[in-house]
This record gives sequence, structure tokens and C-alpha cells, in this order.
Amino acid sequence: MAAGSPAPAKRADAERNRAKILAVAQKAFGEPGDEPSMAEIARRAGVGMATLYRNFPGRFDLLAAIYRNQVDEICDAAETAVGETPGEAFFAWLERFHEAGASKGPLASLLLAEPAAGTSVISENRARVYAAGQPLFAAAQRSGEVRDDLPLPQILDAIVAVGRVADDPAFPGRTVQVVLDGLRRKPA
Repeated sequence: MAAGSPAPAKRADAERNRAKILAVAQKAFGEPGDEPSMAEIARRAGVGMATLYRNFPGRFDLLAAIYRNQVDEICDAAETAVGETPGEAFFAWLERFHEAGASKGPLASLLLAEPAAGTSVISENRARVYAAGQPLFAAAQRSGEVRDDLPLPQILDAIVAVGRVADDPAFPGRTVQVVLDGLRRKPA
């Protein structure tokens, strides 16, 4: 293959195997208890170890791919967030961000166990989330529905922090709702 030539496309079955591995791994890493081994991921996905390692040369590569997929979903949600007003669209996205954080949180901890590489993956994806959410945030501020004394990164950090607080089963989602209510601009 000549320099500058595009990489050959993966075969359809190879793409399916990769997607299956990612789906199985995401579910497995979200389960309580011990972290699954690479062999367990391959077994659950119904692929051989060679297929697993061809797609993900190491555990870190698999974790980073799962994390990136989850961030892709958050970024896509920013593009499709709807509401009757800009503020409602922004708050709908923040709720989706919070829901995604519940499954992404343990992955971030696992990625950070690899200090240099893990920090890089998290930083690059934080920037993607900020960029995806900024248009919604700016529109909600322009409409007067959201306070203008906090930047988006602080808001998202607050939602991540609240996500680490165990919800009362009798009142699920109430803690994050307090944060969201605090962002709303109060009528003068």
C-alpha cells in the first residue's frame, strides 16, 4: 500500500465482531463485582482470543474504546437534544449526560489506573463533550433560561460529582435535579 493511501476497509464480519466485543465488554464492565478478564470478554462475545486481541491489543485499548463509544453517545445526544425552548433542550442533554456518567464513571477509574495514557484519553474526550454541549449551553444562556455565572465545564463537573452520590431508591434522580434546578435563572 502506498504512503497516503487509505487503510483498507474492514470486512463486514470483522466490524460485527468488533461491535459485539465492545457491547459485551461495556455490559461486563458495568456489572458489580470483579472486573472481567479478557478471556471472559472473548467467551461472552463468542469470539476467539486472537479476534479479541486483533481488535484490542490490550485491556487498556478495550477500555479506551468503550469510553470513547460512551462519549460518542453523549456528543450525539447534544446534537439531537430537543425541548420546547433552548433551556429545555440543554437540560434534556444534561440529564442524558448524567445517565451516561453512571455507566462511564467506573471506566474512568480503570483508565486512570494507566496514568499517562488514561489521563490523555479522558482529557481528549472531555474536550469533545465540552465542544458538543457548548452550543446548547450558549443558546440556553442567550434565552435567559440558564445562569451565566458558571462555565459549562464546572456544570458538568458538578453533575459528575453528584453522580457519585448514591441516590435514595425512594427518590431516584432527585439529587441531580437539585443541581439542575440551581442552574435555572430565576425570574427577576
